[in-house]
Amino acid sequence: MTKARYFQLILILGSMTALGPFSIDMYLPGFSGIAADLNTTVAKVSMSLSSYFIGISAGQLLYGPLLDRFGRKRPLFIGLMVYILASLGCAFVTDIDTFIGLRFVQAVGSCAATVASLAMVRDLFPAKETPNVLSKLMLVVGLSPMLAPTAGGYVTTYFGWHTVFLILAAMGAFVLLATQLGLPDTHKPDTSISLKPKPIITNFISILKVPQFHTYAFTGAVAFSGLFTYVAASPIIFMDILKVDAETYGWIFAIMSVSFIGSSQLNSVLLRRFTSEQMIFTALISQSVISFIFLILAFNDLLGLYETIGMLFLFLACLGISNPNTAGLSLAPFSKNTGSASALMGATQLGIGALASFGVSLFVKDAITPMVVIMTSTTILALVILIFGKSKIKKTIVSSSDDAVMVH
Repeated sequence: MTKARYFQLILILGSMTALGPFSIDMYLPGFSGIAADLNTTVAKVSMSLSSYFIGISAGQLLYGPLLDRFGRKRPLFIGLMVYILASLGCAFVTDIDTFIGLRFVQAVGSCAATVASLAMVRDLFPAKETPNVLSKLMLVVGLSPMLAPTAGGYVTTYFGWHTVFLILAAMGAFVLLATQLGLPDTHKPDTSISLKPKPIITNFISILKVPQFHTYAFTGAVAFSGLFTYVAASPIIFMDILKVDAETYGWIFAIMSVSFIGSSQLNSVLLRRFTSEQMIFTALISQSVISFIFLILAFNDLLGLYETIGMLFLFLACLGISNPNTAGLSLAPFSKNTGSASALMGATQLGIGALASFGVSLFVKDAITPMVVIMTSTTILALVILIFGKSKIKKTIVSSSDDAVMVH
C-alpha cells in the first residue's frame, strides 16, 4: 500500500467516524436558541442528545449483521441517505417532540458510517495494527469536537441553529460520495449469515461470551461514558452556570479536544514501547486520581471556569489513551464476524453513553457536582471491570490467526 493510498483511506474512514461527533457537537451552542424557538427548556432540548445516543446505539446492532451479510457499501449507502433526510427534517422542525424523534432517526442513519468504518479498519489492516490505525483516526475524529462547536457557535450566532442541520445534511452527502467512490467493498456478501432474529441474537451472544471482548468492550464503554457525560453537561455547565456565550463555549470545546487529540497521538508513539494492556491500565489509574481530585474540588465549591476547564482537560487526555486500545483489543479476536463485533462494541459504548447523558439531563441543573459524581463513578467502575475481567482472560489476543490482508 502506497503512502498516498494509506492517507486517503485514513481520511475517508476518519470522515465516516467524524460524522457522528459532528452531529453531536455542532448544535450544542444552539441549545438556548432551540429552546426559545420551540417554546421549551434547555433541559428538554438536552433530551434530543439522549435520543441521539439511544438511536446510534440501537442502530449499531442493526447495521452489524447487515454489513456482514450484504457487504459494507450497500448498508452504508442506505444509512447515509436516512441521515441526510433526517438532518433536513431537523432543520425545518417546529416542535420539540418531533425534533427529539428526528434526532433518533438521524442517529440510526449516521451509525452506519460509524460501524462500517470500524469494520473496514479490521478488513483493510492486520489486527495487530488496529490500535495504531485507530489512533490515527482519532486525529481526524478529534478535529470534530474542535471544529464543530466553534463553527456551530458562529453559524448559530449569525445564521440561526436551523442552518447547522443544513450543513450536517451537506456533510452526509459528502461522506456518501467519498465512501462510494473512494473505498473498495472490503467484505464480500456472506449468504451464510442469517438476518432472522434468533441467529443474529445467538451470534451477538457468542461474541459477548469471548472474555477478551466483554472485558475490554465494557471497560472502554464505561470509561468513555465520561466523555458523553461531559458533552451532555457542557452547555448547562458553561453557558447556564458559568455564564459564557455561544462563541466562547465553542472555543472552550475546541480547547478540550486538543487534549483528546494530543493524547490519542501520543498513544501511537507509546505503543512502540508499551503494550495496549499497559496503556489501558495506566490511563484508568490516572483517570481515577484525576476524578477524585475533581470531586474534592467540586464538593468544596472550588471550581471556577478555569479550574473546571483544567480538570476536564486532564480527564479527557486519559480517554484519548485508553479508548483506541480498548477498541483494538475488543476486536482483535474476530475476523469473520468483525461487523457484528464492532457493532456490539459500539452499541455497548453508546448505550452506556446514552444512560450517562440521560443522568445529566436529570441531575445537572444548577451545579457542577452531579456531573463530576457521574464521571468519577463510571471511572471507578471501568477500573473494577478491567481488574476482574483480566483474571478470566487466559491469553490476550493481539491479532487473530485469520489476519486481514492489506489492500493495495
